[in-house]
Amino acid sequence: MCQEFASGNGSNNRRTLAQAGVHRQPIAGIAGSRDRGAESVVLSGTHGDDDHGDVIIYTGEGALDPQTGHQTHDQQLTRGNAALAASAATGLPVRVTRRITMGSQAGSYRYDGLYRVEDYWSEQGPHGYRVWRFRLVQLPAAEQNEVAQPTPTPTADANIRERNDHPRSVSSVQRVVRSTAIANLVKRMHDYTCQVRGIRLQGATGGYAEAAHIRPLGSLHGGRDTIENVLCLCPNHHVLLDQGMLIINNDHTVVNRADSTVLGHLRETADHRVDRQHLAHHRVHHALPTDEAAQ
Repeated sequence: MCQEFASGNGSNNRRTLAQAGVHRQPIAGIAGSRDRGAESVVLSGTHGDDDHGDVIIYTGEGALDPQTGHQTHDQQLTRGNAALAASAATGLPVRVTRRITMGSQAGSYRYDGLYRVEDYWSEQGPHGYRVWRFRLVQLPAAEQNEVAQPTPTPTADANIRERNDHPRSVSSVQRVVRSTAIANLVKRMHDYTCQVRGIRLQGATGGYAEAAHIRPLGSLHGGRDTIENVLCLCPNHHVLLDQGMLIINNDHTVVNRADSTVLGHLRETADHRVDRQHLAHHRVHHALPTDEAAQ
């Protein structure tokens, strides 16, 4: 997993990281965009990060005086900070690289694998201004191995051919090969709007929703990671579905099991149809009588 990028010159080393596809920004510590999320970060030791190895409290970018290194105003949830916030919402992993030498060899770096942004918040920094902080947790070894290696930056000629001949198709973010792609696809299909009540939560980086598997994944239930087995829900309805307190009948009426009230009708799109067999399995799994499960 670890890979060192060491040379005698810091700027050359950052260019090496970019050419290897590990971190494409030659100066900024965060690479990515508000729309697609962050693809990588570099821990340089200059922003007061709390680095505990498998858990990092990463301080966001911006608001530093380049001459003194002191913060002069509040950080904003824009640019790289917004990209990391988007990664927290989507669950997409982020590549982490650490600077490992100081002094005359400042600029030697080590790629340390994939982390997930599990939380973020704003707090007062050491200079009296607000900073954004992000909690990054290292992915288990099994998940590290499921992700493709960083993609090297194409040559200038390749970039020209790509712009002239084909739309860009190479993803700049490493994706865990399990539920992430399907989950995000379903959420985009519904514009992050809950399929039960039509609620769309507006977060700092756009709409927020959660992807819920109707039939649980794994050999015990036989659930598969397909769009027919995934719903786009608000957090409340996600919890109720998982606990069996939200029931979806074959006619797509949604019932609150606590008081038998009908919450509405499950929303679908032309591209996203739910498999009724998964709905039936969910009802049986949560111990509904056989006649109710058949509805």
